[in-house]
Formats: sequence, structure tokens, C-alpha cells
Amino acid sequence: MKQLAMAALVGLAVFPSKAAAQAPAADDEAHVRALMAQLETLKASYAQEVRRLRELDMQVQAMQARLNGRTAAAAPATTAAPPADGEGYASTASEARAARESARRSVDDVKQQQSALFDRRLTLENSLTYARYDRKQLTLNGFLALDAIFLGNIAIENVESDSLTYAFAARWGVNPRLTLNLDVPYIARKTIYQKGGAGGSAAAVAQEETHGAGIGDVTASANYRLFPEGRRRPETVLTMGVTAPTGREPYGLDWKVIERDDDDFIRFAVPAEQPTGNGLWQASIGLSAVKTADPAILFGNIGYVRSFKRGFGDIDSNPDTVNPGQVQLGDAYYFGAGVAFAFNERTSLSISFSDRLSARASTRYKGGQWVKVIGSDANAGTLNLGVTYALTPRTTLVSMLGIGLTPDAPDFSLAFKVPYML
Repeated sequence: MKQLAMAALVGLAVFPSKAAAQAPAADDEAHVRALMAQLETLKASYAQEVRRLRELDMQVQAMQARLNGRTAAAAPATTAAPPADGEGYASTASEARAARESARRSVDDVKQQQSALFDRRLTLENSLTYARYDRKQLTLNGFLALDAIFLGNIAIENVESDSLTYAFAARWGVNPRLTLNLDVPYIARKTIYQKGGAGGSAAAVAQEETHGAGIGDVTASANYRLFPEGRRRPETVLTMGVTAPTGREPYGLDWKVIERDDDDFIRFAVPAEQPTGNGLWQASIGLSAVKTADPAILFGNIGYVRSFKRGFGDIDSNPDTVNPGQVQLGDAYYFGAGVAFAFNERTSLSISFSDRLSARASTRYKGGQWVKVIGSDANAGTLNLGVTYALTPRTTLVSMLGIGLTPDAPDFSLAFKVPYML
């Protein structure tokens, strides 16, 4: 018996009980579960921090691009390791660059309308513009009797003009500072002439309608960026251009004499066909500036246009005579300023004022002296309202409404442009 008891004690010492062996295993499993819970918590926190870092990175890159006025060079690509579940929390330089470009898209659209985009290799632009012009003039030929009764002839002259212009433009970015441009317009015009005053009465009116269509004056120009946009300095661009008289000139046209019932009070001449150009070579130079002040974009321009004299076979407006001579249009100065608001990365709204001041033209008949043409000077002021909308990453729709503020400006104009960037 004593030997059996000793053998039992030895067996207990050598082979522990099953309950005693399972106790450490349960502790290990609890520890593993605790570690896994901590790991999941850290992974969730890591994902949130990576998302925040990516958002902050995109905001900083977009702000730097707006302040610099151009896309900064991309940083070396670094990719954070994604979580094990593969939800794509990592931020890359390419993603930041894409966000930066989308954030400045509306700024680029405004710059493209004011001067040029120097980081675009080639831009093709199609535009369609409609303009309405209506001018009435009351002519009194006589005198007042008793300071109240007018004795003489009353005549009303009215000119109504509608023009539709399709223009194709190509803009080639030679380098980051120079862009070459070519603008080719096609113009279709309809003009209605009215004159009243038969027998001294303005009730009798004669009317004639004429048309004209064809290529307009072609312009070749260059944009040179003097200064890129800085923290306090706007992007400044110098523009120089030459306009060739490729359109139909308004001199030497055939005339139609309009008469009503053989009444000398209503007898006037109108051109048989409307011109599509001014007939003279012109050179222009201008300066434009654009400054971003998030969310606003400020812009302005100023320029000068010089016309060169040219001879024609007939410069007389009298249809019964032919008088050759030379014509020189007056110098013109233009300026404008405005502001645009970028609502988001695709849409912006702009409002601006533009004005063009033209001096009097001069004519000289063959063998005569230069004479100023009275009434040929002009002051055309326009209020412009525009909206740009990015249709695709390469295409933008630009709409512009112009409201004439002076008699020399069109009553209103409506333009649509679609630039396509290659």
C-alpha cells in the first residue's frame, strides 16, 4: 500500500492535470485579442490621419498654385503604405497634382480670355458673336418762328445693323513665356437704312436693306509674359499684333441711289454690299494684368492701335463721282478692368468694363490736302457680363453679354467661345 501511494504522488508530479495546463492558454488568447483590438484601433486612427494629411496636402498645393499663378513642380512621388483592408487611404503626389490643377481651372479660364495660357502647347478656339446696332438721328433744316413754330424740313435717318461673326483662333505656346496667336473671322452683316421727310413730313419713309458676308481682317499677334504672378505682383503680359486688310474694304463700293416718288427730300445712297473689314493695315500693342485674390480674380488691360494710311481708287461717298485718294483712320486707345469670381473648380462669373477711344479719320483726295472727317471719332464703352464653365478637362464654354453704354458702341452683343486645349 505504501508503494502504491508513492507511485500516485510521483504520477501527479510528472503529469499535471488538464485544468492546470489550459489556464496559460486562455491567458494567451485573451492577450492576443487585446492586441488585435489595439491594432484595429490604431489602423482606424491611421486611416483618419492619412485622410486628413491628404486633404491638407491638396489644400496647400492649391493655395500655392494660386499664389504663384502657375502649377508648381511636382514633388517626388511618395506613397504611404495602405492598410491591410485595401481601402486606399494613401496620398500620392499625382493625386495632389490633380487636385491642384482642378482647383486652378477657373483661374486659367479667366487668364485665357484676358491674355493667354503659357503652359498650353496648342489651343484651338471657335467663337460665335452676334451684335446689334441701332442709331436714329433727327435732322431739322429750317428755323423757329415766334420761338415756337418750326418752319422747314424734318428728316429722320435710321440705321439698323445686325452682324454675326464666326472666328477661328489658334494659340501656340512656344515656351513658358511666349505664345503666338492667329485669329481668322468670317462676318455676315445685314444693314437697314431708313430716311423720312418727304415734303417736309417725317411720316413718309424710304427704306433699303443691304447685306454682306466674307472673310474679315485677319490678325496675327504674340503674347509675352513679362512677370509671373507673385505674392503681391500680378501676372503681366505684353501683347503685340498686326491686322491685315483681308476683308472687303468700305471704300470704292458700288452705290445704290434710293428715291421715293421722285421726291428730292427722300433721295439717298447706300452701299450695294456691306464691307467686312476696314481696308487698312493696323498694328497694336497692349498690356494686361491678372491677379488672383481667392475667391476673386482681378484683371485689367490697356492698349494702343495704330492705323497706316492707304490709297484707294475711290474714297468719295457721292455715287455720281469717282475721286481716288488716301485714307488714314485715327489712332485708337482701349482700356478695361474687371473682376471674376471662381465659384468652384469649373465655374466662374466675371463683370468688366471696356472702352475704346478713336480719334478722327483723315482723307486726302489725289493732289489735295489732308482733311479731318467730322464725326468719325468715337467713344465705345461697354459693360460685359461673362460666365465660364469647364465642359471637360480640355474644353471650356465661355459666354459673354456686352451692353453698350455709349452711342458708338453696339446696343448689345452676345458671344460664345469654346476653346479646346491640346
